[in-house]
Amino acid sequence: MICLGAGAAVILALSGPDFTLDWSHSVTRDRWWERWRADAAGLAPVEARIAGPGAGIDLPPDAVLRDGVWHFTPHLPPRPEVTLAASGATGGAWRICARGECHALPEDRGPIRLWQAADCDQG
Repeated sequence: MICLGAGAAVILALSGPDFTLDWSHSVTRDRWWERWRADAAGLAPVEARIAGPGAGIDLPPDAVLRDGVWHFTPHLPPRPEVTLAASGATGGAWRICARGECHALPEDRGPIRLWQAADCDQG
């Protein structure tokens, strides 16, 4: 199960190992999209698409421009948890999608933590 929390509260629990995240870059306002996978090693991004590089972010050498969007494979190891910045400055909330359902994540509750657990209330 993929668990999402803000502060001490669990705000969402998702079943299944695959999910996507998308958001607007806080400076350039370009939309970013990532597909993630959860397995025994942790959470890892496996695919990414962005309309353009953001402030302070360079595209990796394997990025390919297709239909006006850069596509690439992030080369990051799995992590036990991921923290999403929720600054309120992006003009659009983070959105997480899994199994055909999408959820806007709150921007006013501080950083959002993602992790996996059998029971999100125990994580």
